[in-house]
Amino acid sequence: MNIGKFFAFLALLSCVAVASPAFAEGDPSKGKKVFKKCKACHTLKQDGKHRVGPNLYGIIGRQAGTAKGYKKYSKGLKSAGFTWDEALLDQYLKNPRKMIKGGRMAFPGLKKEVDRANIIAYLKKAAI
Repeated sequence: MNIGKFFAFLALLSCVAVASPAFAEGDPSKGKKVFKKCKACHTLKQDGKHRVGPNLYGIIGRQAGTAKGYKKYSKGLKSAGFTWDEALLDQYLKNPRKMIKGGRMAFPGLKKEVDRANIIAYLKKAAI
């Protein structure tokens, strides 16, 4: 292998090493504990009621700003134009106000990657 290909290979490996934790498997049982920080504003039961924030049941795969019956979305979230997936949830949970300008979520975010991975795993499991 020539030196150029070797360095290209090392660059590729370094990108994989710093990949988003949203693609890493979290622990749903630990995520349930982290979700306690969310329970004041969100529910996670099928057909559950909304609180200050929307019910999060089935959020993965749902168009942003479209929880049935929830009317308090910010303009930023209603016009976001994306569907929630693990990577977007990871980004949002890290710093909600940075991702959605003018968003209403008061929560400052989860700084620890492991907490975000765990809560995403819990959201996935709880929506089954």
